[in-house]
Amino acid sequence: MKVLAAMSGGVDSAVAAARAVDAGHDVVGVHLALSRMPGTLRTGSRGCCTIEDSRDAWRACDILGIPYYVWDFSERFKEDVVDDFVAEYAAGRTPNPCMRCNERIKFAALLEKALALGFDAVCTGHYAKVITDADGNPELHRAADWAKDQSYVLGVLTHEQLKHAMFPLADTPSKAEVRAEAERRGLSVANKPDSHDICFIPDGDTRGWLEERIDMSEGEIVDPSGETIGTHPGANAFTVGQRKGLKLGRPAADGKPRFVLEIRPKENKVIVGPEKLLNIDQMRGIKVSWAGLPIREVETGEVFECTAQVRAHGDPVPATAWMETAEGGHSELVVRLNEPMRGVAPGQTMVIYQGTRVLGQATIDSARSLEWDPAAVS
Repeated sequence: MKVLAAMSGGVDSAVAAARAVDAGHDVVGVHLALSRMPGTLRTGSRGCCTIEDSRDAWRACDILGIPYYVWDFSERFKEDVVDDFVAEYAAGRTPNPCMRCNERIKFAALLEKALALGFDAVCTGHYAKVITDADGNPELHRAADWAKDQSYVLGVLTHEQLKHAMFPLADTPSKAEVRAEAERRGLSVANKPDSHDICFIPDGDTRGWLEERIDMSEGEIVDPSGETIGTHPGANAFTVGQRKGLKLGRPAADGKPRFVLEIRPKENKVIVGPEKLLNIDQMRGIKVSWAGLPIREVETGEVFECTAQVRAHGDPVPATAWMETAEGGHSELVVRLNEPMRGVAPGQTMVIYQGTRVLGQATIDSARSLEWDPAAVS
């Protein structure tokens, strides 16, 4: 099989490519250039697409004896990931750029180009598993190592994309084993730190980065009853669940700290309240997609049991879910949690599972505590 190995410059993608070679596939390595100005080398373990990473990917391919290319996806990345990130924050939502990158770059633009060039599959170093059912249909499942499981960020993959996805690290019991294997193979990335944070904000100062790109103006901070209790320099600079930096002039009646409950950019308003109101009971999701073929209940509109996860390394929470037609005629995924989940924000991605299987995902449009009616704030 002709396989295109996406080489990030890290240890996981290098070992994944090596295993694809060992399996007898015809492997070609490619590194994605996602920035037009990649001049800054990695700071600590931040980022995943620097010049240093490109060189590390080349060294790995050289040791494996496979061809190596760099593909410039910087324009597509800016439009589909960076611009989307800014637009979502400007709308008062909290996006996950890694989800967008997997969806629109690594498994849309990259796979599209790979198939056009005659490749059969794209291989990555993600910790996740594709299982084929009795009828030959692919299903996405959690990896063997739940601590490193990355099925959440792959929840955006479609049935067709899963047909061409290869994850050689699926059954690896630990990251330590991957590093040990890399060392045995003589790969220089064996002890390279993991990347984290947002790759296009290398210093990690998301708020400062956004302030340079979104118009900020002073507005009101209000409590759950709608009473004004302070002012802010710009609603878009806040995130749901935030406690620090509110600079409120007077304490709450009970003396306890307040947290950001909701952001309303159109009104330039930030709503704050007690910590208990961060506990979310129900979420509604838009832009719904299914990882593989949807289960029967999706087609029939029946309620089904599942678990819901809203962060890459968050704990899955038992829930019931159903599809619903909303105003305007679009479909929404409604998830009612069996136990509250803290600090969920519109714009985040909720991925739903049954057991280890990823059923699908949706972008959270609203998340609410049944103890508080946001309509009370006008």
